[in-house]
Amino acid sequence: MDYPPPPEPPNPVCPFMAGNESLTPHEVFAIRPKGGPPDSPGWTVRVVPNRFPALRIEGELLPEGVGIYDQINGIGAHEVIIETPDPEQELEDQPLGGITDVLRAYRARIIDLVQDIRFRYIFVFKNVGMLAGASLRHPHSQLIALPIVPRAVEEQQETARFHFEIKERSLYADVLQAELKSGDRLVYENSAFVSFCPWASRFPFETWIMPKFSAPHFHTLDDYQLGLLAEALRHVLRRIRKGLQKPAYNMILQTAPFHQTRVREWIPPEMEFRWHIEILPRLAQSAGFEYGTGFYINTTFPEEAASFLRRVRTET
Repeated sequence: MDYPPPPEPPNPVCPFMAGNESLTPHEVFAIRPKGGPPDSPGWTVRVVPNRFPALRIEGELLPEGVGIYDQINGIGAHEVIIETPDPEQELEDQPLGGITDVLRAYRARIIDLVQDIRFRYIFVFKNVGMLAGASLRHPHSQLIALPIVPRAVEEQQETARFHFEIKERSLYADVLQAELKSGDRLVYENSAFVSFCPWASRFPFETWIMPKFSAPHFHTLDDYQLGLLAEALRHVLRRIRKGLQKPAYNMILQTAPFHQTRVREWIPPEMEFRWHIEILPRLAQSAGFEYGTGFYINTTFPEEAASFLRRVRTET
């Protein structure tokens, strides 16, 4: 298979490099192994508000009707997780401790922001490469807190609720059991996490990482579990990079909504959702058919994608 990456233009002065702390908003979280004041060098992971936020944290929610339509003002949070001071060190190139620290930053910011009762949903995403929407090459992720739950997430919850009502079992546990039993779509697993190319994948080489244990919210993971997740994430990202010749990709961390009114009190929260990571290589472009129907044409079967990724040999 040959998926050559497109050329990328050179970066201007990078505000995320160590020593350029004055070029970003004041940090809200950082890991400094040797200590030091905020907004100074010596950090390994640093979180700052996005200079051009999609949503702003200041203000109050003002939902209103406009004729038959509903609208709400742009209250939320938009932050950037700078994963390393080294602009050339991709996430999968970091040692496991470095990747774990990035995941610790995700957890710390979710724990802080979930205390704001205005927010209903928090997700983390990472764009790598121009085709995936990245505007800066320096390795970073973004976090957005929303005052509403995205419809796509609500649909996942509704599907899981229906499954539980009919079968009295967790949909996510059933999916993982099926994947582990067949093995056809597995990419990697360790004692706590499973990576697989999902059934009827939307995109070629779409890959998910999911915990083997029930956990609706990502921020409940402890440090040991974060270390095992870092191991699984590094394995998957290195196989995708080597096997597909460093493709652009989107990575999305989906966790359960917060501060929701329970739809059915008798259904345990862990039956409605299980946090997971979705990795979406940008090997094909969505076009009119996908936008017009919501259906995706994927020319690579997930079984073929998983088999290919399993055969990729990396240094890990």
